[in-house]
Amino acid sequence: MSTGPHARGQWYRQGVVWLAIVLFAAVVAGCISMIVLGARHADEPLPGVGEQVFKVPVSRPPPKEKD
Repeated sequence: MSTGPHARGQWYRQGVVWLAIVLFAAVVAGCISMIVLGARHADEPLPGVGEQVFKVPVSRPPPKEKD
């Protein structure tokens, strides 16, 4: 095992790098779990809101027939 200055600078010997890798993996896992949970559990409509969100209709009105 080499103990020179080059051996100390290797990236896998840096604790901060491993901490950053672990934090990044935890954030990605958290995002994936939130997406999965959001897809499994649909929101129920709120009472009294109707077919609009922020005063914008949720669906298009049926097309009008031309004479």
